[in-house]
This record gives sequence, C-alpha cells and structure tokens, in this order.
Amino acid sequence: MELRVRDARPDDAHEIVRVLNPIIEAGTFTVLDTPFSVEEERRFLSSFPPRGIFHVAEDPETGRLSGFQDVSPFADYTHAFDHVGVIGTFVELSRRRQGIAARLFEATFEAARLKGYEKFFTFIRADNPAALATYRRFGFEVIGTARRQARMKDGYVDEILVEAFL
Repeated sequence: MELRVRDARPDDAHEIVRVLNPIIEAGTFTVLDTPFSVEEERRFLSSFPPRGIFHVAEDPETGRLSGFQDVSPFADYTHAFDHVGVIGTFVELSRRRQGIAARLFEATFEAARLKGYEKFFTFIRADNPAALATYRRFGFEVIGTARRQARMKDGYVDEILVEAFL
C-alpha cells in the first residue's frame, strides 16, 4: 500500500481518533487512559501550537490514516527551550511493524530542523519494549527512568525518558 505523510488538518480528527482510541483502550502502549471524542480531537488540532508539527500517514486512495506523529514545543514560558520538542508516535494496532513509524520520523525530523528544533525527547512506558526499540532505531538514547510515573488502573507504570539530537 502506498503511504503519504502530510500535515494533519482539523478534518482528520475522526481518523485520528479511530487510530488513537483502540491504542488507549488496549491499556498497554500509552499512559493516555481516556479515549477522545472527535470534537475534542478537532479542537486539539485547531489549537495546535504554530511551532508544533503534526503529521499523519495516509493512504492517498482511501484517505484512511494508519498513524500519526506530533511534536509540541517543550515549554512556552521561556525561550530557553525553544530548541526542544516533545514527540509522540501512534500507529494503528493492526499496522504496526510495517514501516509507518519510519516514514513519520523521516518527515518529522525534516520539518523539525526547518522549525529550529535541535532536540526531541519523550517518555515511553517501561513495559513497551517495541516502542523503545523503535525510538532507539531513530537515534534516541535512554537518559533515565521515572519510577512509578503513571498511575494506571492496574497500578503504577515506570516511564523511560529518551532524547535525540537532530
């Protein structure tokens, strides 16, 4: 299947929620614990920061999304962190390990450099080794572990902090 990576639009909200909510409901891949409505996602996309990056991986024939990746500025209360972005990656559960994340990382890294980012970081659930392996494949290094970082319905989850310099 051909795949096109492009900027997200507010009218992608339905497809983004279709990808994201099953990941949330699985309860093992993200610390997000509450599914999103289409309207909530539309509002989020409409108010996404101008320096942010939000890419979707789309089948150009059907318009169906198979994944997305977003980068938000680390902090807006000082310019000291203008070079740092927080990245998140989500791939439809049935489409994992098909190169979708690779396409998203490629496009996001390129866009990030153009927007002045020099560094990305994110937290990855310690019990999600596939996500950690994916981020490591794209140059992220482990810099620490936040113990009992997230309180989930089944107990606490550690998160691994990773960073990559662009």
